[in-house]
Amino acid sequence: MADKPSRREVTYADLEELPPNAVGEIIGGELYVRPRPRPRHARAAFRLCNALGPFDRDPGEEGPGGWVLLIEPELHLGDEVLVPDLAGWRRERMPALPDDVGIELAPDWVCEVLSPSTAMLDRNWKMGAYAREGVTHLWLVDPSARTLEVFRREGGGWSMLGTHVGEVAVRAEPFEALALELGRLWRR
Repeated sequence: MADKPSRREVTYADLEELPPNAVGEIIGGELYVRPRPRPRHARAAFRLCNALGPFDRDPGEEGPGGWVLLIEPELHLGDEVLVPDLAGWRRERMPALPDDVGIELAPDWVCEVLSPSTAMLDRNWKMGAYAREGVTHLWLVDPSARTLEVFRREGGGWSMLGTHVGEVAVRAEPFEALALELGRLWRR
């Protein structure tokens, strides 16, 4: 009986060796590498972050505030390195930004903008990792299908709170204080 070839352990050094036009993640002990997002994907993420900007206001500024929002933060959660499109922490949990590249504090909210090359990974491995690490809210945005799926972690897994389609105005947890105009995410 032949021995199985030994699998080399993936390390952070593998991520550091990637070219600057690539995004790398370590998920389930495997290295996943993808090119930077396509323009439609990047535009949806940017416009979503822009729409949620009032939640990231400093104390005393106009708007609901109370959050720290980041685009493509590098999360070091357990043995995994994940890079969601957007993530947010309630300000009381993250009163100051860390100086390190890798953030070890699990976000309160994560948003993944789906693309054909990442949808399966985002829906399977990453959703499981986020639930395991205690992320409370998860959004999946699909610019091609023009959908926003909203989830809340309950009992260690995800409960879908709703799927919103097209050009509607949405009030979605945890940012229900403001209506989000979905149509702005899809326009070119």
